[in-house]
Amino acid sequence: MYRLRPANHQDEAIIRRMIRQAKINPMGLDWRRFVLAVTETDEIVGCGQLKPHPDGSIELASIAVIPAHQRRGVARMIIEHLIARQPPPLYLMCRSVLRPFYEQFGFRVLQEAEMPPYFKRLVRLFKPFARLAPKTEGPLIMRRTG
Repeated sequence: MYRLRPANHQDEAIIRRMIRQAKINPMGLDWRRFVLAVTETDEIVGCGQLKPHPDGSIELASIAVIPAHQRRGVARMIIEHLIARQPPPLYLMCRSVLRPFYEQFGFRVLQEAEMPPYFKRLVRLFKPFARLAPKTEGPLIMRRTG
């Protein structure tokens, strides 16, 4: 029903739109790093990327599936493909509600002391906002080691 293909330049606007609609981090969207899930008619229904950071860490990022195709294994297919392409460690940042989903793939929550510098900076940037809005949850930083 679905297949994966590398993104091309013509897919850039669709990738950006999917990320905006999913309300996830819009930074570092380089179409050359993306894999897309498409239907038999080549309709793009999901995306994901492996995003490198200056500290050498690699992030499983930008996992998005359009609502009409969610809960059909599209995200799982993208994640398994990207995990197979990247030896551990592999990091990700997600909302706390997604923790059980990513734990299925071997990701575990990290404490700040365990994080690479890029993710430590993000966590530290978020802390002042958390003080202003105490019920606001910060992102979870997770790592897959095997």
